Amino acid sequence: MTDAQNALDYAHQHHDRFLEELKAIVAIPSISTGTDHTADVARAAQWMADHLKDLGMENVQVMPTGGHPVVFGEWLKAGKDRPTILIYGHYDVQPVDPIDLWQSAPFEAEVRGDNLYGRGTSDMKGQVVATLKAVESIARTGGLPVNVKWLIEGEEEIGSENLDAFIQSHKDLLASDFCLNPDAGMIAADTPSITYGLRGLMYAEVRVYGPDRDLHSGLFGGTVHNPAQALIELVAGMHADKGRVTLPGFYDKVRPLSKEEHEDFARLPTDEKFYLEQTKVPALWGEPEYLPSERVGARPTLEINGFLSGFTGQGSKTVLPAWAMAKISCRLVPDQKPEEAYQQLVK
Repeated sequence: MTDAQNALDYAHQHHDRFLEELKAIVAIPSISTGTDHTADVARAAQWMADHLKDLGMENVQVMPTGGHPVVFGEWLKAGKDRPTILIYGHYDVQPVDPIDLWQSAPFEAEVRGDNLYGRGTSDMKGQVVATLKAVESIARTGGLPVNVKWLIEGEEEIGSENLDAFIQSHKDLLASDFCLNPDAGMIAADTPSITYGLRGLMYAEVRVYGPDRDLHSGLFGGTVHNPAQALIELVAGMHADKGRVTLPGFYDKVRPLSKEEHEDFARLPTDEKFYLEQTKVPALWGEPEYLPSERVGARPTLEINGFLSGFTGQGSKTVLPAWAMAKISCRLVPDQKPEEAYQQLVK
């Protein structure tokens, strides 16, 4: 029997324990946005550190940053002649709003069919626990053939604001031959997938102000330019026909796809039918000269992530709102910089 088979058998034998431990970390509401859950984020970091110790990792630390902590651990006993892999992960999660759309409590992971439902089960507490348990299964059966380091952060969902500085100041500690980032998905349950590239991100909030207070639309409508209308006009102008982004200079540094890259994208089983089935939309949208897989993997985008203005409760209230807000993000490709994309948005 091979070491790989021994590890797989171990994982199957301990399936129930692994699942319960995943449910335990999902139960910690480690929402990194704002300050309401700072203590929960710290608790999730300690959970990760404790499990690294249980796994036999050494030099395990919960390390401070300018925001939420980074969890580090290492096992270097494979020898200097063996490669060192740095495994990346994050233990923070996004907010759960709108809560009324959840079929089960977001921090009480629930098994339904073949899936586990709860905030963080797939992004990315699930992947972190899967990686921890994969390493455990290998270590407890045939032994680890490589050196391992761990970097598990708590700010991925807010843009990893302090990770760059942390990496720069801990280069020697994090030194490795390569890095594994399991924070991605598979094309399908029966299609093993390796993600080798991810787009970057620029995120901004835009506000438009009008009167100094909400006005009565019957008294002032048609006389005062409605801030919600003004923002809608502004945001609508950020796209031309068929999805092209109109920010000045947005595509100046975007690399054209080579013939070989296009052929590779065409090999993927993610055609138009795949995206229609995944999203249940009646038709796809975007740059028609690119395949759907190219649009989501190799082309930059601008998306409206949220829009708020005026009265949004039940019933009616005929206000002309004092302000309107939109949250906007850009997915960026190689050579595009978040700072440059932000300045293009400002222009």
